Amino acid sequence: MTDDAYLFLFGDASAQLGVSPAAVGDLACMETPAVRAWLEAQGSTATSPHLRLLPPEEIAAIPEGAERLPVPLNDEELSRVRHAMSAAPLARVEDELLAYRDCADGRDALIGRALAAGVAPHRIVELTGVDPATVTAAANG
Repeated sequence: MTDDAYLFLFGDASAQLGVSPAAVGDLACMETPAVRAWLEAQGSTATSPHLRLLPPEEIAAIPEGAERLPVPLNDEELSRVRHAMSAAPLARVEDELLAYRDCADGRDALIGRALAAGVAPHRIVELTGVDPATVTAAANG
């Protein structure tokens, strides 16, 4: 397990803060008694448009006073949350990086495109499984 992500309720359902848990797919934490009890206590549901989820590195963005609950996510779930939060152009490049795991053709060019598109080096390492030195070499190459 990684550091805790956070579920929180946000008054403005149209805001683009975090991601809806329903948009990420099945998350083991959503079936836990703790999450179910928290949702019930808040008068909310797992499909509420006000329910949002943020990965650990983004929790400072949760508005002051928002009802929140820490939830553990495994690495694969956390990757899906981060991917769902990516802007459309980044998401396309991230999809290619995920596909890269099956094929190494054009690795340096793909990593270079990802860096140019704004994908963080640590995210490239996470998505591809390549060594951080490989990302650094592709960035300098």
